[in-house]
Amino acid sequence: MSAFGAAEWAALDRQRDALLAREKPRVVLDLFHSLAAEPSFGYELNMYGHGLQAATYALRDGRDEETIAVALLHDIGFTLAHEHHAAFAVMVLGPYISEANRWMLLHHPAFLDHHVHGHPAVDRGARERWRGHSHFAWTATFVERYDQAAVSASGEMLPLEAFIPMVERLFAKPPRAGEAA
Repeated sequence: MSAFGAAEWAALDRQRDALLAREKPRVVLDLFHSLAAEPSFGYELNMYGHGLQAATYALRDGRDEETIAVALLHDIGFTLAHEHHAAFAVMVLGPYISEANRWMLLHHPAFLDHHVHGHPAVDRGARERWRGHSHFAWTATFVERYDQAAVSASGEMLPLEAFIPMVERLFAKPPRAGEAA
């Protein structure tokens, strides 16, 4: 590497950038699909089914493609980084999504706690520290309609193939200025 000059580095950067742009949606979808083999942690659905059901509900509500893709992938890091799965999702999706969805992804676990009854270690009022924030209402709505509601094996769930084009289009967008893709 020490022998590379500016021309070689520029060529390598172009090749890498083209490869990453083409491969990122495939890698993300492969990671999501791998959740199909994961346990359900005692819920009726595992994270794969949960994501499919959340995305199905967002689609049925007429949400935009970005929000549907976010609903699909919002817990993509749950098994890999349980305590930091929200930040993991932001790292993957953040450069391609709106600030409202980015903020929602980062804070959705605390908003989800509002719906947890009877668990001694859960602070149901944790979300209140952000009341008044411009994205508070959207995050509460997302969690109410697409996160905490997507837990029943009898709920509607479209197959992954219904969402693949949306994920591909999401990652085809240029990343937000100043953010690494």
